Amino acid sequence: MGHSISVTGVWSGSSLLSLVSWFLLEVISSFTSRLLLNQTLEPGSSGSKHSKASLWSGFFASAFSIFETYNESKGCGKKAYSTRSNGWTAAVKRVMNGGSMRRLHERVLGLNKTGFSSSTSDIWLLGVCYKISQEDSSGDPVYSDGLAAFIEDFSSRILMTYRKGFDAIGDSKYTSDVNWGCMLRSSQMLVAQALLFHRFGRSWRKPMQKPFDQDYLEILCLFGDSEASAFSIHNLLQAGKAYDLAAGSWVGPYAMCRTWEILARCKIDETELEDQSLPMALYVVSGDEDGERGGAPIVCIEDASRHCFEFSRGQVDWTPIILLVPLVLGLDKVNPRYIPLLRETFTFPQSLGILGGRAGASTYIVGVQDEKAFYLDPHEVQPVIDIQGENLEADTSSYHCNVVRHISLDLIDPSLAIGFYCRNKVDFDDFCDRASKLAAESNGAPLFTVTHTRNSPKRASQHHTLHDSGGRDEDSFDMVPTSNTEGTQEDDWQLL
Repeated sequence: MGHSISVTGVWSGSSLLSLVSWFLLEVISSFTSRLLLNQTLEPGSSGSKHSKASLWSGFFASAFSIFETYNESKGCGKKAYSTRSNGWTAAVKRVMNGGSMRRLHERVLGLNKTGFSSSTSDIWLLGVCYKISQEDSSGDPVYSDGLAAFIEDFSSRILMTYRKGFDAIGDSKYTSDVNWGCMLRSSQMLVAQALLFHRFGRSWRKPMQKPFDQDYLEILCLFGDSEASAFSIHNLLQAGKAYDLAAGSWVGPYAMCRTWEILARCKIDETELEDQSLPMALYVVSGDEDGERGGAPIVCIEDASRHCFEFSRGQVDWTPIILLVPLVLGLDKVNPRYIPLLRETFTFPQSLGILGGRAGASTYIVGVQDEKAFYLDPHEVQPVIDIQGENLEADTSSYHCNVVRHISLDLIDPSLAIGFYCRNKVDFDDFCDRASKLAAESNGAPLFTVTHTRNSPKRASQHHTLHDSGGRDEDSFDMVPTSNTEGTQEDDWQLL
């Protein structure tokens, strides 16, 4: 069925009713076609594994795509639509593409949820364990205050979301990052947590009353939406041009990590050491000696030391350091053998979480419980806000979230990046010990390894190539894995 409609003149109430009726007929037609197709699948066949989710996905994809096609078709006439009609079209389109409809789509597919299940397993949030329940001497479960403590910690993490109304980015006309800036926002959140840990320690919690601490406000200022803010999306896009970062385009975790490396280096060159906006070295863990893609991710102690030495301009051997480990852990979905390893990284005291989420829709994963991953979602659109460090009464509510969302670990996109923050050499050594132990327990398929030098020979079988998944379209709603990779050999996880 074609998606064309002929309308002339100025819209009236009946015209709008006609448009809505046409829209519903189109969606119902699409839904019915998919339903009939779905019924032809044999019960229990491999094609029906995700049939229900795919059916609903197609339904919502139709809803979101019809207005795109309709807008294209309307250009065939001679200004057949008045300004008023264009306004109605834009309004209906905003509703269909808005956050509420997207949330409804997510809820129907069951890909992410809010709240908590009845599980009493421990929750790990960026290296801190929260006991949800414990057994007393009689064997009856006794609920502790672990859940409340977890929520307080979760809501203290800095949230970065889409913003609208900021100054245009570079030479573009973009004054909002809606529908394309989620990976940039997720990466901002990870670096913001590192700054919080650095300045206040892991036990810091969001102040309940004003006035706020000036250091806290200064951290938020660094992520403002203008070129004046050191870590704004404006400056990230400028730094990431070599990795094809551009306003309006989605970016993958690998390119995002490299962009932060470039931006951090630029700030070191531009600013005196004592005035560094990022008061720590930044090390992107790669698998080969020239630092480009390919090979097994190896945390090299000599390389980490060199990054610290260069950051301090030769003054000390070790400084605080962020480690970013970009990975691709499968094709259409994460290989199940890596899920326990990913979960274990959240028990590291140095954990900064994961840049990941669904295909083409990045989130910032901060915690785990059983098979669930808790995350902060950058996809809510908020007006731009100007935080000034000296204004201790500033409204910072838009930088925090009390809604705890979670997604199954086996549904996250296999292209992701893990972050760690080490305060000093002792902390770094502890991280290396934990990482080495985790690698030893991985049955030959570690997330990454640790070595003292780069002189160790590389195994040829570990060197494969897979392009970054950064080219995926964020507006793609077919988020349910359709390929069965259970029986394939994906031990060569270091596919960057």
